[in-house]
Amino acid sequence: MIIEKNGVVLVLSGPSGAGKSSLINKIVNDIGEYYFSISTTTRPMRNGEEEGVHYHFVTLEEFKKDIAEDNFLEYAFVHGNYYGTSLKPVKKALSEGKLVIFDIDVQGNTAVNNRLGDITTSVFISPPSLSELERRLKGRLTDSDEVIEARVKMAKREIQRISEYDYLIINDKIETAADVLKQIAITARLKIPNDRINAFVQEWEDI
Repeated sequence: MIIEKNGVVLVLSGPSGAGKSSLINKIVNDIGEYYFSISTTTRPMRNGEEEGVHYHFVTLEEFKKDIAEDNFLEYAFVHGNYYGTSLKPVKKALSEGKLVIFDIDVQGNTAVNNRLGDITTSVFISPPSLSELERRLKGRLTDSDEVIEARVKMAKREIQRISEYDYLIINDKIETAADVLKQIAITARLKIPNDRINAFVQEWEDI
């Protein structure tokens, strides 16, 4: 039996300000073919953002229509806006044997595992402390005090759900954290979906 190249999923979660994007940027050239899942959102576009690069920006009406038609792998209402992941590009990337990377919240992780759990590896990325998280959020100079306060409250809830993830990376020193994430991503590619395992068992018993 020839083992085909596996399309698998790598879920990355963690508070805003944990450094997920920085870590992803450090490892993408070392993990083989990948597709980074871009979320769809009803949030207004910020300065410097581009459609199809940072998010797919849609109206509330468009988003609700896709919900009704079951076109999302997962979606959530966060900080007053909808965020979701379209199924179509994910299925295409998996069929091409790519590592599909998600940057999603804890609700999204649950949804992905419910649909694609047999090929999913999940990682929670966290700063070393709450005070460090607050320092990073304030240092970005992109959010109001009210938004920062909301993000901190969300982080306190999210941190209670770390046990739902396969791995925890504490992003204190970014080079060290990136090395760990790279090894996890490489290992994630070795996962074999249940249908291929069942096919192998059936073939093995027939020999």
